[in-house]
Formats: sequence, C-alpha cells, structure tokens
Amino acid sequence: MGNIHDLLILLALVAAIALWLKLSAARDRAATEARLQCERYGLQMLDESVGLRALRLRRVAGRQRLERCYGFEVSIDGADREQASLWVLGDTLSELRLPTVVLSPSDQLDIPAAGTETWHPPTEPGAPHADGAASSNVIPLRPRRRSSGGNTLH
Repeated sequence: MGNIHDLLILLALVAAIALWLKLSAARDRAATEARLQCERYGLQMLDESVGLRALRLRRVAGRQRLERCYGFEVSIDGADREQASLWVLGDTLSELRLPTVVLSPSDQLDIPAAGTETWHPPTEPGAPHADGAASSNVIPLRPRRRSSGGNTLH
C-alpha cells in the first residue's frame, strides 16, 4: 500500500512541474508578443515582463477552450505608466488592449484648415499677431493707486 501512495504523490508532483513548465513557456510567448505589439504601436514596454491576470472559458468551434489574460505596463511618452493587457487563446493572440493618447484642449494646436490662411503659433492674450492685429479684446488690468490714508485694505 505504501508503494501506491508514494507513486501517486510522485505522479502529482510530476504533473505540477509539467503544468508549471507549460505555463512558464506560455508566459514567455506572451511577453514576446507584448514586446512585438509595443514596437508595432510605438509604445515602450516597462519592466519587460507580463503577469497572468485572468482566466476564462471561451467557446471556439463548438469546444470550450481556456483563454489567458496577461497584464503588463507600457509608457506612451516615457514619463507615464499605463496598464495594457493581451488575451491569448492557445498560442494565438485573441485580444489586445493598449492605452490611447487623448489630447486635452490645451495640448491641441489651433491649426486652420488647408488653404484658409497661414498658421501663427498661439500668442499671449492681448499680444499682436504677425499681421499687427490684437489677438483678443481683453483689457489688461492696471494696479490700483494706493490711497494716502495709510495701510488700509479698502
């Protein structure tokens, strides 16, 4: 009886090692795919690693298959850290989620449509453009004169 028990423990240990090696190889393939996608879209992959984030069952051609999600971090401009992920079904990339670049209104340049006029870079309010016209109708504030009555606030 002791031999069967030892054999079952040995088989469970071998199965665990085989599963670990298979998942490790899948993670290496996912890291390679993440690097390729980052190069393709002009992103910098941070930490050069991926981590298993989720598992789900997905029906493909009538069969249930296990799909793995690997998360990693990327940088758009070198000064940020954004989350990204890729879903792998077997050895095939099934879904890719990368961050997008969204410009705030202050980051967008005021460039006219083609052929309408020449473009001038944004200037300070009230400063004249290259053609000499003022850029806004804002009247600059002048400091108030102090009254001679002392140090009062009103």
